Amino acid sequence: MKSPENEQAKPITRLLVEDHRQLEMLLQSAVADIGHVDQGAYTQFRAGLLRHIGMEEKILLPAAQRFRDGEPLPIASKLRLDHGALAALLMPTPTAAIIAMIRGILKEHNTLEEGPGGIYETCDELAGSEAAQLLAKLQAAPEVTVLSHSDSPVVMNAVQRAVERAGYDFREDES
Repeated sequence: MKSPENEQAKPITRLLVEDHRQLEMLLQSAVADIGHVDQGAYTQFRAGLLRHIGMEEKILLPAAQRFRDGEPLPIASKLRLDHGALAALLMPTPTAAIIAMIRGILKEHNTLEEGPGGIYETCDELAGSEAAQLLAKLQAAPEVTVLSHSDSPVVMNAVQRAVERAGYDFREDES
């Protein structure tokens, strides 16, 4: 699914926005049956989101910092907090509240990345003549193996803290 504006996007933006759309479709597929989570689709979503986070954390944000002579992008710390919250939310078994929190974070987070003047557009501009190399590194990012879900109190406390650190209010008992 390519939108007309995405056709005009530069390569890094196009790749990462298309990945967002693929992840949205996987999550939608995982929860298409109300009251039931398709574990196969959700596992693909988890692996895909963790790979996407890794692409940004290990490749994109460090490259942007390098292009800025060691100065991180002003939005980088917010993105990293969101990434931590999302990764934490992928640990427990998905519930309606967890899915809602993931969706809420992604809605805000993806806007910061995709929107005009967002991180993707900024990185396309900063990369300049190195854009093709950066794109190749992003495309070569390895797949991620996901572990089994854990609903232990330690995990749930870590999820709560990560979500709160990122500036969101999460209560597992709310849906």
